Amino acid sequence: MTEVVIIGAGLAGLVTAYHAAKNGARVKIVAKGWGATHWSAGTIDALGYYPDEKSPAQNVFDSLDALTHAEPNHPYALIDRRAIADAFAQFAALTREIGLPYEGNATKNLWLPSPVGAARPAFIAPRAQLTGDLSRQQPMLIVGLRGMRDFYPELIAENLSKQGHAARAAFLPLDTITARHDSNTVQLASTLDDTATRAKLGGALKQLVRAGERIGLPAILGMNVHDDVIGDLRDATGADIFEIPTLPPSVPGIRLNTALNQHLQKLGVRVDVNMQVTAFHAENGRIQYVESETSGRPLKHRGDVFVLATGGILGGGVNSDHTGKTWEVVFGLPLAAPAQRTDWFRTRFIDSQGHPVFRTGVRVNRDFQPVDANGARVFENLYAAGGILAHADAIRERSLEGIAIATGTAVGKATADR
Repeated sequence: MTEVVIIGAGLAGLVTAYHAAKNGARVKIVAKGWGATHWSAGTIDALGYYPDEKSPAQNVFDSLDALTHAEPNHPYALIDRRAIADAFAQFAALTREIGLPYEGNATKNLWLPSPVGAARPAFIAPRAQLTGDLSRQQPMLIVGLRGMRDFYPELIAENLSKQGHAARAAFLPLDTITARHDSNTVQLASTLDDTATRAKLGGALKQLVRAGERIGLPAILGMNVHDDVIGDLRDATGADIFEIPTLPPSVPGIRLNTALNQHLQKLGVRVDVNMQVTAFHAENGRIQYVESETSGRPLKHRGDVFVLATGGILGGGVNSDHTGKTWEVVFGLPLAAPAQRTDWFRTRFIDSQGHPVFRTGVRVNRDFQPVDANGARVFENLYAAGGILAHADAIRERSLEGIAIATGTAVGKATADR
């Protein structure tokens, strides 16, 4: 049985672990902390815009074809179209298996309201956000809790109205669900796991909603019994209910992360978080082990295959200094990066082409194995997946989770087959 050590517990690491374990490998994840799921919207963004932020991807796969043709080094270009589609389909099936189903429109993006009322593209989304799809003509009632931080229903409704969507705003007092005056989103979501609390919220919402409206609420609708919360509020109001993502911490992202981790544990995957990998040992071109810090001597993690899924320059997998030097933090891998610090950013802060520094990352071959500037494989048993890969500006493209799932699926299957 192949032993796979994955460094990084974000979506790319978790998806890699799932496919490696499903294909017979013994898998261990070692990570400094959780990944971007805790501050993302909890949706899966495959490709929102191409070729610039003013050009929405009307058909995601047609836009992917155009992207991979124009950018042959992009991570998506290393996988054929059918395999990318299969990876998304397998992820959707996985979410059904773990009890947190994600759905979408097969080839087109959903357009969901952001925390400020903008329309944001998402390829697949949890059911709790689907009802907010702006392609639907149904009017919206956006409800906030007065005293809750960073959720402003009047701003959301006003911006939605300016875009031609029927929306109005309303407030409920925070003590409808909690007596605490200063709670974060996770704490508020936990209060709604209580049956009596959500019954009180349901009764208050029924007094506000008008016939034919759907109700948008901050994404706090339960931590552990999310489906029950949605169902009870729908029953109490007679209206469709949807969540609008909030600022971090992201309850939808944490739900996804938690459900995936619980499923991985059932598959026998060991997940060790709060273990930062600080060193490694290689012989004859093969990595023998990586080391993480402990209170005593470093802890060695041995395996047959290692996967780097530490995220890119925004995720901590790549570091930099004021001189313009950039480096990959675990193995010191060669990077594709701007040659000088003056090349990091374009002149305009919001530039349609993005900023070169955000495309910094590890070069890989078509097997997702890191290579040097000449295309030579660096280590015989090392792979990379997700945001650490070079030649993608995932935030600008709205492709962060899509790249994680597509490359994590490919790498997970490849490592298990060794």
